[in-house]
Amino acid sequence: MNVNSISQIKVNPNIPQISPGDTVKVSFKVKEAGRERVQTLLGLVVRIRRGASGGNFTVRRVTYGVGVEHTFPFASPLLEKVEVVRHGKVRRAKLYYIRRLSAREARLKERREKMVEEAGVVEAVGEEAEAEEGEAEEAVEEAGEGEVEEME
Repeated sequence: MNVNSISQIKVNPNIPQISPGDTVKVSFKVKEAGRERVQTLLGLVVRIRRGASGGNFTVRRVTYGVGVEHTFPFASPLLEKVEVVRHGKVRRAKLYYIRRLSAREARLKERREKMVEEAGVVEAVGEEAEAEEGEAEEAVEEAGEGEVEEME
């Protein structure tokens, strides 16, 4: 008998595709003293576990020199929103080694998406070409005015 066949797990639609090394901003509901509020946590995804129970991911944040890790289930209804702030370039699935590094050593390089990068390059090249054309036209006009004045 398989656990998956007994219960269907509903994955929270507010969670985008994340991977270890990503810096994410997680908004989740917290119940305190009979009232409910939304708390945010900005941190690094240290691990992702996938499995029969829907899986979970762990986010690590260092505040005032104290490291805090929080594990969130993918199927939790308490998760309001997960935003990917930046994609980190890593070569491991579990980033447990980050725990023993200082804040500066724990910084990860940013992973650039190819399509986003190409789109940015195309836009930048287009803007540069338009700017160069405008400058060239102004230079021609200025040169033309100068020549006309000299001839008179």
